[in-house]
Amino acid sequence: MKIISDSLTVSTRGFNDIKDLTEEISQKLQASGLKDGLVTVFVQGSTAGLTTIEYEPGLVRDLSELLEKLVPSSRSYHHDERWGDANGFSHLRAALIGPSLVIPFSQSSLRLGVWQQIVLIDFDNQPRTRNLFLQFIGE
Repeated sequence: MKIISDSLTVSTRGFNDIKDLTEEISQKLQASGLKDGLVTVFVQGSTAGLTTIEYEPGLVRDLSELLEKLVPSSRSYHHDERWGDANGFSHLRAALIGPSLVIPFSQSSLRLGVWQQIVLIDFDNQPRTRNLFLQFIGE
């Protein structure tokens, strides 16, 4: 069993900017030389999250609109009172989605569904450079 650590850096616009990471993670898997195992993907920071969706414009828009309905950016939050950065909504959205995913792979291929892509969502209220940590475990 091997453990290989790697990383990705992604520039985002904030405000529910959704980035498809599937190809980059697949390339990192190929470079690892591993055939079968698991990859954990973790985004560093408390205002971004990772999930899987069908990455197509309609669903990307639907997801963004859902998050706005669940945790509106137009209201104030207790966090905003403490720090004055008006991004309390982004922390709450990140807590709902979560910072990590574990994806199985076999024959050096991510075992995602046909219409399933790995996405990073940046919830913050400004552009960011996001660092992601990847850890491949397998043989």
